[in-house]
Amino acid sequence: MSMHRVLLVDDDDTMRHSTAQALELAGFEVEPLSSAEEALALAGPGFDGAVVSDIRMPGMDGMSLLSALHDVDAEIPVILVTGHAEVQLAVAAMRHGAYDFIEKPFVVQELVSVLRRAVDHRGLVIENRRLRAVAGKRDDIEARLPGRTQLMVELRYRLRAIGASDADTLIIGPTGVGKEVVARALHDISPRAGKPFVAINCAALPEALIESELFGHEAGAFPGALRPRFGKFEHARGGTVLLDEIGQMPVELQAKLLRVLQDRVITRLGANEPVPLDVRFIATSKTDLAEAVAKGRFREDLYWRLNVAALHVPPLSARREDIPLLFLHLVRESAARHGVAEREIPPHIWPLWPPETGRAMSANCATNPSVSFWVSTRCRPPPRKARASPSAWQNTSAARSPRPSPRMAGGSRRSMKPSESAARRFTRRCKSTVSTVV
Repeated sequence: MSMHRVLLVDDDDTMRHSTAQALELAGFEVEPLSSAEEALALAGPGFDGAVVSDIRMPGMDGMSLLSALHDVDAEIPVILVTGHAEVQLAVAAMRHGAYDFIEKPFVVQELVSVLRRAVDHRGLVIENRRLRAVAGKRDDIEARLPGRTQLMVELRYRLRAIGASDADTLIIGPTGVGKEVVARALHDISPRAGKPFVAINCAALPEALIESELFGHEAGAFPGALRPRFGKFEHARGGTVLLDEIGQMPVELQAKLLRVLQDRVITRLGANEPVPLDVRFIATSKTDLAEAVAKGRFREDLYWRLNVAALHVPPLSARREDIPLLFLHLVRESAARHGVAEREIPPHIWPLWPPETGRAMSANCATNPSVSFWVSTRCRPPPRKARASPSAWQNTSAARSPRPSPRMAGGSRRSMKPSESAARRFTRRCKSTVSTVV
């Protein structure tokens, strides 16, 4: 029987360690954490345990943690620990979805009893999701990466095959195709699903602090380093590191990353002792790294280290048949995010770029929570009109009376704007079809 995971969040060191020891003796696998931000990094949609958090903490408090966790997964059980004067606050938290609350000082057995109920409930939720996916013939991967074209079927097949392994993976595809969605899916179906998923944008790392951000540092390693700090690699221990847009990483840093990939150890700035690293690396790139290697912008040895397994995410232009399905997926996603009931979508779907559609729907939901979406059947390309022959123009032009030129005060001629083209009118009509029905 596997041990149930518990994330214990408390900024009081003494309270945190004593409670963690008591829960471990009761048979729980406890992860003691000093801040809510650490818990948020560990509890993803596949988290199979419960969270115990103090309400009063510096930075993100227990109430904010509750709200953030429920944005990730509304059914993660969160138990809040509160002082006597905060009972009303805890009751309000339960109205907002907290599983239970414990009043200080508490008997450990009381917390153990509540935790057992919470983790059992969480186990039933996860099992129910799995059974619904099997019954619907549609697993979580297909829900995240919808599409019926052969390219998407092959992508999902390779993703499932690679996800169960621990191999470093390179994901290639143009901007906006969902490379990070693929990376998160790889993490969530892997044995590391319950551990952190740390995304690093290689193009946005500050050049002066790039090594400190990745590898961490000791106190006094450089001016301003007043205390030790874990780097992003070490923060992801046991989990997955996403190196987003790896092709934008400076060449000088690529050699150090190669060492990390080879030896799975890091050395913090200002330290001498290497730190073992247990992570899986996933890298994404919008450009062809093989071409970058040929031009000397990317190290060849690093390329082959990352390219243990490769996934190519097809652009939308290569799978136009999936556009209606993607649109419906965006509608459901926006409706679920904003708590809006879904409406039946008419069969005609206009040719609008799906990311733009998603942004439009999300903006409308955010401004009006009672809104639902529909697609206008009127947004069709304007019918082609038969062009008149030259002779017809000559015959009708004489019958037309000349239109007087508009003049401004003083007799000066007013400049005329060109008439709106049919293509421009069609584009304007298409962009106005995501309408709100209150």
